[in-house]
Amino acid sequence: MAGLIDTIKLAGVLILAIPAALAGLELLLVRGETTTGGILLGLAVALVVVQRRLTMPTDIPELVAKRVGSTVASDPDPDSDPEQDR
Repeated sequence: MAGLIDTIKLAGVLILAIPAALAGLELLLVRGETTTGGILLGLAVALVVVQRRLTMPTDIPELVAKRVGSTVASDPDPDSDPEQDR
């Protein structure tokens, strides 16, 4: 599940990617300019993929905090019984 900041980042990228994709579709399908249309579609897809997959230096503290938080707040093993440990 994506957090609020991840959703805002994705919305910012989509603001740039959607117009490029629409222009690429128009050039590709309506005007018949396959090269320019294909390049614009590829760039739009690349924008979204890079935003989702690329780890920036500013993202490292967030990743470390998530890892530490999941380690500290891990659920106990349901197979182990605290009564048997005594």
